Amino acid sequence: MGANSSSISELPDNEYLKKLSGAEPISENDPFWNQLLSFSFTAPTNSADLKLLEEATISVCKSLVEKNPRTGNLGSLIKVFLSRTKELKISAECQNHLFIWQAHNALFIICCLLKVFISRMSEEELQLHFTYEDKTPGSYGETRAMQGILRGDLNCGLVEVLDDQSVKLSARARLNMSLGTECEDLIEELLCCLIQLIVEIPLLDITYSISLEAVTTLIVFLSYQLFHKEILRESLIHKYLMRGRCLPYTSRLVKTLLYNFIRQERSPPPGTHVFQQQTDGGGLLYGIASGVATGLWTVFTLGGVGSKATAQLEQCSPLANQSLLLLLVLANLTDAPDTPNPYRQAIMSFKNTQDSSAFSSSHPHVFQINFNSLYTALCEQQKSDQATLLLYMLLHQNGNVRTYVLARTDIENLVLPILEILYHVEERNSHHVYMALIILLILTEDDGFNRSIHEVILKNITWYAERVLTEISLGSLLILVVIRTIQYNMTRTRDKYLHTNCLAALANMSAQFRSLHQYAAQRIISLFSLLSKKHNKVLEQATQSLRGSLDSSESPLPDYAQDLNVIEEVIRMMLEIINSCLTNSLHHNPNLVYALLYKRDLFEQFRTHPSFQDIMQNIDLVISFFSSRLEHAGADLSVERVLEIIKQGAVALPKDRLRKFPELKFKYVEEEQPEEFFIPYVWSLVYNAAVALYWNPRDIQLFTMDSG
Repeated sequence: MGANSSSISELPDNEYLKKLSGAEPISENDPFWNQLLSFSFTAPTNSADLKLLEEATISVCKSLVEKNPRTGNLGSLIKVFLSRTKELKISAECQNHLFIWQAHNALFIICCLLKVFISRMSEEELQLHFTYEDKTPGSYGETRAMQGILRGDLNCGLVEVLDDQSVKLSARARLNMSLGTECEDLIEELLCCLIQLIVEIPLLDITYSISLEAVTTLIVFLSYQLFHKEILRESLIHKYLMRGRCLPYTSRLVKTLLYNFIRQERSPPPGTHVFQQQTDGGGLLYGIASGVATGLWTVFTLGGVGSKATAQLEQCSPLANQSLLLLLVLANLTDAPDTPNPYRQAIMSFKNTQDSSAFSSSHPHVFQINFNSLYTALCEQQKSDQATLLLYMLLHQNGNVRTYVLARTDIENLVLPILEILYHVEERNSHHVYMALIILLILTEDDGFNRSIHEVILKNITWYAERVLTEISLGSLLILVVIRTIQYNMTRTRDKYLHTNCLAALANMSAQFRSLHQYAAQRIISLFSLLSKKHNKVLEQATQSLRGSLDSSESPLPDYAQDLNVIEEVIRMMLEIINSCLTNSLHHNPNLVYALLYKRDLFEQFRTHPSFQDIMQNIDLVISFFSSRLEHAGADLSVERVLEIIKQGAVALPKDRLRKFPELKFKYVEEEQPEEFFIPYVWSLVYNAAVALYWNPRDIQLFTMDSG
């Protein structure tokens, strides 16, 4: 790095990086820092280059880990960055490109070093590297220990230098370290500085890169979770972020990250940060020469690594993407033993800017945000897992957002992208599909939603390929997509939870089914037909297996009884959904009655089945009633004539003849210990979708790579 442009492959031999990681201490006021931070090299453009950057950083880090206990150069670099951030706001207002550019470069180096440090050492060991001071060789450990003892600071005094390459903490020092000490704590200072930078520096072309780098560095600080199989509940970094100096910024950070997502600001065009070459008497280069590579920070407009969606990232804002990922990570940190996660509390309680109601003193994290802008961004960004997960969190945890969304008169703008996710189930990961389904389930808990979706008429749904849908209600389309998801699940994934949530959403809507499209009505009965055939097949297999077991006792019996039980549960749920529609809105759904009559033979076998007798009473009555009216009308009736007879019969059918059943209502409830699902999921999104961040897949412990 430094004054000259470099390629990534040359970084391990770069004289400035060698000096940074060398044996000589560098003071904070040394001109070296101006040289180090005036660098440019061709930005990585693919996963191979990002991997190369990682490997180059590792070689520098190995040397720094060895030498830093005596040089304190990492601390000096961080102090140089901290001193420069104090003037960032003024620099932005004064359009001081040079100052901001060098501050960004300092943070970029810190972030690269941190990423390697965190993947290879504990939090306590990392904290030691942050608390080292500049000492002459041979005197570091003794002098620092003596200073600690003289001050009565046992935490500092208990640090033992074992050799040139490793510094370890006694158990007592580890405990005291986690509780905070008089030792200068650069970690907390750096974390607080990064948060202040994100929330206070105005977002301009010249500050875009450093704002993005600050968000990225916070993600890196929290990435300890990637290297642990178990969920981290007592993390030092978490404690810094959830209490102390960082705590007052909680709401402002959440608000800023949300607005970064809402605004979707694109990275500035290449060249907006390129300066003409300037030299002083010492010949230092303070800028990037015109025509040299566009700088390190253009890396952030590039795609990612492994399975990362490069094309998608190029279409969106890197800062919006990274901010959303950081927000999801913060929101899913585990609660401290004595206090809930303040970032989650902020997400749960923020209000609309148009809400004039007073803030409650019991919710100190409450802030206001423009719900219309938030709604628009959520509608537009649902192609990504992380935007769908944010929508889920807001609907599930923030009652203000949920109430606002359900009151929208353009709800189709939100529901259609969710239905597209489910429709393209083959192309989505299972977690994304699951989140989309849960969102539908939460929405269908509201009767107003269930009524309004049948009033929204859509034209030409181009992505629905099975059949041309020139005109259909949103409610009928929702039914079609959910039934298609059930059928896909039956033949492919066979996930019981997927079935359960699909059927629960249909059940919630069933009492408000209105004017069902003929194709939606047909698919409801077709699904029942598929279940009926599967039921008969498993029943036959169970019978044959039982006969075989009488002749031989050598092989264990397959558990057909369990399979049969699951299928019968699903069949009963389908019968309850049909029954709910018939008893609550029969006169609104002639197409469903038509489909029921057309396939009436399907239901014959379930009339006397002990598991279905009660629920079959109403369905059997409707079939008998309308069949009789059709017989009286004569033979060779047209479809139009049959529908006319059904509409007339719906008015004539005495409602008191239909037996009343409890209303079908299902409510989504998170599983116990939801963090066991959400934290690995969120970090798999960070691994796959974070911009310009690469982790060696062999180092990842939290999830298997095929789940990422």
